[in-house]
Amino acid sequence: MVQKITPNIWCNGNAQEMVDFYTEAFGDVAVIHTEYYPNTVAEGLADFQLALAGKVLSVQFRIYDLEFVAINGGSEFEPNPSISFFVNFDPSRDDKAREHLDELWQKLGDSGKVRMELDEYPFSPHYGWLEDKFGVNWQLILADPDGDPRPMIMPSLLFTGRVQDQARAAIEHYVSLFDDTEIGTIYPYGEPTGPAKANALAFGEFRVGDQWIVAMDSGGDVQHEFTFSEGVSLAISCRDQAEIDKLWSALSTVPEAEQCGWCKDQFGVSWQIVPENMNQLMATPDAFKIMMQQHKIVIDEYNQ
Repeated sequence: MVQKITPNIWCNGNAQEMVDFYTEAFGDVAVIHTEYYPNTVAEGLADFQLALAGKVLSVQFRIYDLEFVAINGGSEFEPNPSISFFVNFDPSRDDKAREHLDELWQKLGDSGKVRMELDEYPFSPHYGWLEDKFGVNWQLILADPDGDPRPMIMPSLLFTGRVQDQARAAIEHYVSLFDDTEIGTIYPYGEPTGPAKANALAFGEFRVGDQWIVAMDSGGDVQHEFTFSEGVSLAISCRDQAEIDKLWSALSTVPEAEQCGWCKDQFGVSWQIVPENMNQLMATPDAFKIMMQQHKIVIDEYNQ
């Protein structure tokens, strides 16, 4: 699968521990690349990063068919349920799908918390939502074997608070930004439910290249206090500077959030807009120092 958008999970110094946990839980995990912090301030290390000198900066890894990055930052941010991950267990592809779902539920739930009990629901005969011990949220679902095929893992955006009922607008905005996109299944609530209006989305999805991403509006009786944050960001792999410039213009709406290629859009979702050869650029002299001084990534500054 060609992946355009990569979820990045903010970690409080425990990125490698997280990857080890997922390796044990999912089994089908591969580490792709590990990046390290510089050793000194002269190499670009900021004063607040001194405790991380020489340690793991990030781990790029794949679970099933989706790549992730675990970022070792600090205690500034942490994941929350605003961005979770559907794990689709499809009986048409796995004759032990339900059994494998239950096994993963037990492993991910170790020292975690249940948000929706594993049970039968109108939309699935077997589904549950849990938060693992690292604060990452997973929705495990037994898929309809007669439905359209979907990737094993799909990121899911939950619109709450000030962006309540904006899932549909977000889907339309995001598909307008990329080539080869599609809006998939759209299910409105049909009647007001909790904070959601009748035309808000109980479920929506869109495709970017080979990837599918879910977007939903919060419904039910619970008024959620969480919203999108840097705890889980979405990195976009760009072909060249022109694509970086285009996406930065469309997605960066909060100037104070701009740093090292990070920005925040009108819905509060955090993005990292980076060149597809970012790992290669980071291997050039003074790359970390250059990145720390940038807001939008400018590729030519790494080649001087």
